[in-house]
Parts: sequence; C-alpha cells; structure tokens
Amino acid sequence: MPKPGARDLKRGAPRSEPEGADAQGSFLEAPQPLYTGHRERLRARFRQGGAEALPDYELLEMVLFRAIPRRDTKDLAKRLLARFGSFAEVLAAPDARLKEVSGVGEAVITELKLIRAAAQRLIKSEIVEGPLLSSWSQVLDYLRAVQGFEHREQFRILFLDKRNRLIADEMQGQGTVDHTPVYVREVVKRALELSSTAIILVHNHPSGDPTPSRADIDMTRMIVEAGRPLGVAVHDHVIVGRGGHASFRALRLL
Repeated sequence: MPKPGARDLKRGAPRSEPEGADAQGSFLEAPQPLYTGHRERLRARFRQGGAEALPDYELLEMVLFRAIPRRDTKDLAKRLLARFGSFAEVLAAPDARLKEVSGVGEAVITELKLIRAAAQRLIKSEIVEGPLLSSWSQVLDYLRAVQGFEHREQFRILFLDKRNRLIADEMQGQGTVDHTPVYVREVVKRALELSSTAIILVHNHPSGDPTPSRADIDMTRMIVEAGRPLGVAVHDHVIVGRGGHASFRALRLL
C-alpha cells in the first residue's frame, strides 16, 4: 500500500512534499528584488565617499528610499531632476508642482520637505551662536537656502542685539512672483518690541536675478529713515535668487 500522504507516481501526480533539501529551500526562499542590491551598493558608496561620491540623481534616489521602500527610485529621481533642474530646486518645489510628476505622492513630498527643513536647521545652527557679521558667508548660505529657490517673493527680517547676535528670524510677508507688501511702520515697531538695535532685511527674487529694483531701493531707504531716530539701524538688505545674491551694503546703496 502507498504511504499516507503520497500519491501514485505512475499516474503522474507529484508527491505532497518535494524531495531533498534543495527542493525544500526553493519553496521557502523567494528571490530578492533587483533594486535591493542596488540600494546596498549606493549606501556603501555613500558611507565610503560621502555625498561627493554620488551624482545628484543617486543622492536623490537615496532620499526617496524611505518614501518608496518597495520600488526602484532611480527613474523617479531622474525625472524630478529633469523637471526642476537641480537637487536644490527639487527640494524647494511647491507641493502642487511635485504632484504633477508621476510617482510622487504624499510620502515623497513629506520626505523631500523633511530633508530641506533639516538642511536649513543645520545651516541656521551655525550662525545663531556668535555675531552674524563675523560669519557673513554662513549667513548668506542660510538666506539662499531658505529663500533663494522660493517661487513667490518673501520678506524676512533678522533682528540683532547690540552685539549683533541674532534675536529673531521672522518672515514678515509673502506676496506674488514679483511683489511683497512691506509696511515700514510695522518693521520698526517689531524691532522695538524685540529690543533690537539692528536689522538685516531679506527678500528673494523668484526670477533668479537678485539685482535690486527701484522699488527695493526706495523701500529700504524709507525703513532706514524711520528706524534711525529710534535707534534701529539697518545693517544690510540682501536679495537672494537662484543666480546668487545682492547686498545693498556691498553695492553702496546703504
């Protein structure tokens, strides 16, 4: 009699259990997706050589790993760079425009915004401890990181104490692609509320060209004149854009 659990091999029916260890393993082990090995190689190269060892699309791939854990991210990374032009502009892109790219969902958007916020927080931490004017290059790096790639104009003020240390970093207004309303009285009033003796004005030009306009120059002079009798000095007005920055003090407009 055939053993229980076995079928008649003459009729071509397979046994209920495969024969041999190799056969048993074939049922238990599924092949890993191809992207798994690729991700490990990228991580190894990053650990060994840092960000400089990876081109922008591979660094962006790694950023997307957590948002898309079970799919290859190379194609999406390349399409994002092709759409927006650079790694920085991908991170700064508005949510609505990111969603226009196939494969981008809320998880991807959250991951991109998290990386950008972390980078900004890191840069800012380098300037808050000492006098801002003694670390001016780091200040410019920070301002370009937080505003240089924005798609609408934003007006920011850095409030300083008597030692030129940062008291507050505040966004005062956000406008359109080429205009932000600035209220001179409110600027000076806020400085007095914070006991700030000096301020640095900052805004961005979404066009990318940081060259000051006539309106920028006139507005700055109005703030300087309003703050002077109240003991509030304007150290500088910095305009940032994709193409760099412009300093009113360096241009002798202050």
